[in-house]
Amino acid sequence: MAEFTVEEICLATGGNLVNSIRLVNFTGVSTDTRTVKQGDLFIPLVGENFDGHDFIEQAIKNGASGVIFSRKNMLISKEITAIEVEDTLLALQNLARFHRQRFTIPVVAITGSNGKTTTKDMAAAVLSSKFHVLKTEANYNNEIGLPLTLLQLTKQHEVAVVEMGMRGKGQIRQLANIALPTIAIITNIGETHLELLGSIENIASAKAELLEFIPKSGLSLLNADNSYVKKMSKQVNSRVQFFGLEQGDIKAENIQMGTQNMKFSCRFAHHEFPVEIPAIGKHNVYNGLAAIALGLELGLNVEEICAGFKNFNASPMRLHIEKLSDYLVINDAYNASPMSMVAAIDTLVEVAKGRKVAVLGDMLELGPVAIEAHGNIGDRLAFCQVDIVVTVGELATNIARRASACGIKKVVACANHKEAQEALQKLIEPGDTILVKGSRGMKMENIIKMFS
Repeated sequence: MAEFTVEEICLATGGNLVNSIRLVNFTGVSTDTRTVKQGDLFIPLVGENFDGHDFIEQAIKNGASGVIFSRKNMLISKEITAIEVEDTLLALQNLARFHRQRFTIPVVAITGSNGKTTTKDMAAAVLSSKFHVLKTEANYNNEIGLPLTLLQLTKQHEVAVVEMGMRGKGQIRQLANIALPTIAIITNIGETHLELLGSIENIASAKAELLEFIPKSGLSLLNADNSYVKKMSKQVNSRVQFFGLEQGDIKAENIQMGTQNMKFSCRFAHHEFPVEIPAIGKHNVYNGLAAIALGLELGLNVEEICAGFKNFNASPMRLHIEKLSDYLVINDAYNASPMSMVAAIDTLVEVAKGRKVAVLGDMLELGPVAIEAHGNIGDRLAFCQVDIVVTVGELATNIARRASACGIKKVVACANHKEAQEALQKLIEPGDTILVKGSRGMKMENIIKMFS
C-alpha cells in the first residue's frame, strides 16, 4: 500500500494542514471505515445519498492516523492529523496520480464498449507468467476505483493493468490523467451508453480520449476489425499495432470452439503459434489477441504467453458455462449491450448440441435506439435458428415480438423473473442449452436459481 508523509499529502492535494500532533508516515489510504487499518489516512467521500464525513470519528477509532476533509466549519479532534481540501474525491485522485508518478513501470489502460474486464483479466494473466502484476479488481474502473487501484502499487509491481469505464464525455480523459498510461488497448466501439452520448461517433470520441495520454514511446493496441477503433490510429502520437480476425498485425486463424475453451493459430510478422484459452466465444478471441500483443510488446516469448493463459479466470457471470441438472446453462448475466448480446447468441449457437434457448432481459442505457436495438436482437435469434426465446422486461418485449414475427414458434414475453421461470419450466427439455443474459439492472442471474 502507498505510504505518504504529511508534506507529500499536502503537496499532492494542495491541502491545508489544520492540525498535526506529530509528523507521521501514513502507511495506507482508505475511503471506508470498514477497511481502515492502523496508520491509515482516511479520505471521506461524498455522494448523493451519503457523506463520509459522518464517519470520521469511527475511522479514528478504527486506527486512522490522519484525515482529509472538505466539510466547512468541521471540528476535527486535535489528537489526529487533519488536512483540509476543497474536494475529497479530487484529493484522492491527485494523491493516486502523485503515487503513480513514483513508478516508471509500464501502465496499461484498457477501455472499449465491451470486453474491457475480460481483456484486463487475460492481459494480467499473460503478463503474470513473467511479471508481478497489479490489476483492477472487481469493477474498480471509475473515478473512485481507479485511484484506489493505483494506490495499491508497491515496489514489487513490475506492470499495472487498469480498466477504464465511462458514462460520458471527458471521463476517460479524467481517468487517463490520473493513471498516466504508457500503453492503451481499445477493444471495440458499440452502442453502449447511447442514452448519454447520443451516437456511436460520440462514444468513439469519448473512448479515444485515452489515446491523448499515450506518449510517443508508448503503444496503442487497436481492434482493426472495428471501423470506429481503426480510425483512431489517425489521432495517436504513439506507435500503433492492430489486432483482429479479418485484418491486423496480430491475427487469429483456424478457430476451434469447445464448451469450456477454444484454440486458434496466432499469426504475427512471419511467425505462427497455437494458442488455447480457457474461454469461449469469438469475441474472446479478440480479447486474447490484445493480451498476446501486449505480452509480445513487453518481451514475453510464445511459451510464456501460452502459459499465462492457463492462469486466466473469467470474472463471474461472463459466459460461464455449467451443467445444471439436465441442462447446459450459459450464465452471461453480468451486463448486456447490442454488441455483447449478439456475441452471446453466437456463442450459444457454437456451444449447443441440442435445442437452443435464449432467456434475455432488457438492454438499458440505449436511449432513442432502444426499441430498434431490441428488435434487431430478435432478428439475430431468428437468423441463428434459436428454438425458444423467453424475454424479461418491457424493452425486451421488442425482442420477443420481432423473434416471433421472424418465425420462431416458441416465444414468451415475461414481466419478471418469476414469470420467466414458470415459462421455462413448461418449455425446456433435458439436453437443452440455455443462455441467460441482460443488463446489470435486470439481475438475470436470479432466473438460474430455478436449476438448483
